[in-house]
Amino acid sequence: MEAFNLTPSDPSTFILNGIPGLEDGHIWISIPFSMFYIICLLGTFMVLFVVGKEQTLHKPMFLLICMLSLTGIGMPTCIVPKALSIFWFRSKGITVDGCLTQIFFLYMIGATQSAVLVLMAFDRYISICHPLRYATILTNSRIAKLGLVGLIRSVLLILPETLLLRRLPFCANRVIPHTYCETIAVTNISCGETIINRMYGLVILLLIIGLDQTLIGLSYGLIIRAVLRISSKKANRKALNTCTPHICVTVMSCTIILFSTLIHRFGQGITAYVHVLLANLYLLVPPMFNPIIYGVKIKELRDKLGKYTCRM
Repeated sequence: MEAFNLTPSDPSTFILNGIPGLEDGHIWISIPFSMFYIICLLGTFMVLFVVGKEQTLHKPMFLLICMLSLTGIGMPTCIVPKALSIFWFRSKGITVDGCLTQIFFLYMIGATQSAVLVLMAFDRYISICHPLRYATILTNSRIAKLGLVGLIRSVLLILPETLLLRRLPFCANRVIPHTYCETIAVTNISCGETIINRMYGLVILLLIIGLDQTLIGLSYGLIIRAVLRISSKKANRKALNTCTPHICVTVMSCTIILFSTLIHRFGQGITAYVHVLLANLYLLVPPMFNPIIYGVKIKELRDKLGKYTCRM
């Protein structure tokens, strides 16, 4: 096993320590890691298969669900293989370029997911507040273009952060107390000036999380106002039910990431393994539950999933 280990003296590598303080339990921790990831894969591929197979589901809302599923599976895929190699084989070494590549894709996919959640809120707003114009405003091609804009935005915002990390000097301490390369963790082990990196990271957090959540909140504020004007309780309830899956996914994702980010930046008194566990939960738990939430709450998708499940 020790042949897989790399020492911090190698100038071209970082050392990922896994979950600090819980090294003896890495094998046991790998079991829920693996289970969460497998469930995430199965749920995501099932949703993608059914939506791709069924012509009746080729609509903007389901295209957005597919986008969310792809970003959801992308983030854990960036970290789980390396985390399991640490847990199972003590393979802790990662090259500097490999580390920065992991950071870029992880944060780029996360920023794209945030953009998709904004598009889903906009989709619900048009569906409820302007139902007669829905088919003309939101077409599949327009949703695809907006998704591409969200992807380009993510690349343009995250690439400079990765390049800023690339210019930092790293001295003797190259040990990262984490299961994957994370911006703040990498910044903390630098022996150079990191104020620009920290300021840019805070700006990115405000631009992506702050702006996107503001837009989502604005959309739902307009939706609630429109729903309150509906006199029929049945129509009122139906309108709110169409928003429930998106609200659940948004709240679950944002609560974990905000809590994890805030304690990582400002919670110096909190035990290190709590930081790392929360960071991993954010990447594993929401993607695992997203297909379940949409599969249960959206009748069209639930019926189609049931049809294919019964055939197996």
